[in-house]
Amino acid sequence: MDSAAPTISDDYTGEVTAGTGSQRRTLSHASIVKTSVGPMDNNAYLVVCSSTGKSLLIDAANEAGTLRSVVTAVAPDVSMIVTTHQHFDHWQALAEVASATDAPSAAHPLDADPLPVPPTRLLEDGDTVEVGDVSLDIIHLRGHTPGSIALALTDPADGRVHLFTGDSLFPGGVGKTDGDANFASLLDDVESRIFGRYDDNTVVYPGHGKDTTLGVERPHLHEWRERGW
Repeated sequence: MDSAAPTISDDYTGEVTAGTGSQRRTLSHASIVKTSVGPMDNNAYLVVCSSTGKSLLIDAANEAGTLRSVVTAVAPDVSMIVTTHQHFDHWQALAEVASATDAPSAAHPLDADPLPVPPTRLLEDGDTVEVGDVSLDIIHLRGHTPGSIALALTDPADGRVHLFTGDSLFPGGVGKTDGDANFASLLDDVESRIFGRYDDNTVVYPGHGKDTTLGVERPHLHEWRERGW
């Protein structure tokens, strides 16, 4: 059974923890509902098209009942579930939520094999995911895992980009990597494919913890490279 009706606050701060309810940010053509689930405080994001009511779930990470209740309350017509990368804490609720919503799933081919549900769609760098009238661009970021992806949503009213980065970019640095080569790969991709493409007003929605912006993080890129993590 689904959990009780969720608490969803429209006072969006970007800071949520497991068990404290969800927060909703409203854009001109969509809304973003952020929920923290599980013992590792994984963020799951529901992107909802304002004109059609169709939704996209990014990372069915944990607490399937919680995520199902959010989906039911906000936007039960789930067009797709996207998994940002293969790590176990980001897909523990995927099978149950996919079954309950009858939604197709998607991931990068290099991270597809460990997932409990074979992806219906394989996402490559430069692809676009459509959710009703909302489009999100796929960005492949190599290093945290071979097939980690980010998703970029641009608000047509003000041009502001909303970037869902999984575990590849956080406030204060890039995601954890195994070895110097993977760290260099991830930071190179983050610099060229994110900081080199989007402006300082871009909002970053990470796989754990608080949101940030590229403007806050950009001055520290050299520091991250020097420290090696």
